[in-house]
Amino acid sequence: MRNVLDFSSWQGLFTTLLGLVLVSVVAVGIRLLVMHGVQQRRERQNRQINERLKTLIAAYKVLGGSFTGDLAVDPSHLRELRQRAEAASPEDAAGHADLSASDRRRRIRDAVEAALSDVILLGTETHVRLAIKVANDMVAGRAVETAELVVALRTFIRDVLDLDPVPAELSIPRQGPVRAKGAPARGEGAGGGRGGGSKGGTGGGGGGGMGMRAETVLEGGDARAPGGHG
Repeated sequence: MRNVLDFSSWQGLFTTLLGLVLVSVVAVGIRLLVMHGVQQRRERQNRQINERLKTLIAAYKVLGGSFTGDLAVDPSHLRELRQRAEAASPEDAAGHADLSASDRRRRIRDAVEAALSDVILLGTETHVRLAIKVANDMVAGRAVETAELVVALRTFIRDVLDLDPVPAELSIPRQGPVRAKGAPARGEGAGGGRGGGSKGGTGGGGGGGMGMRAETVLEGGDARAPGGHG
């Protein structure tokens, strides 16, 4: 140690100070590199959590967007729906109305299938089990309801966002798939396209804000991230 710390002369003092500065710079550099790596890893994890959460929230809105009406999903395909409508009354106005309703049910089924696919990909084990059960029932041709899966998603999302649970004394009605809108009437394509573009831009801004909110909430609570529940 005496050979390293030499204060007997100005030259020795200068060499000692230079050595201490170099050691300090190297230590600080290593610390900065480690902190930078940890920060990048945390940011990457937060981005993954945010994307997963946004996808599950979107699936929840599709699977549980309705409280009234027929909450069951008709698994019939478009060809079967058209055959039913044409067999009932191909020339009657009621037949056209039935065909329109069948097309709306087909749109709901398609949206539910896409949402189930997202839940199977990014959901927890409980979500995956419920989603697979619904999907198997649809493949078998049975009308299904999504209320049980919706409750599981709602509980999980509120827990991840560190929100209070829904009070037990409140009775929430059963929820079903959101009712898809039919095709726009003739002449509404251009106006609808412009309106849709504007609405889409606003939605993008809202999605970014929600992502920032989720990142802020989850920064201090990675232990409560979706991966921890699975």
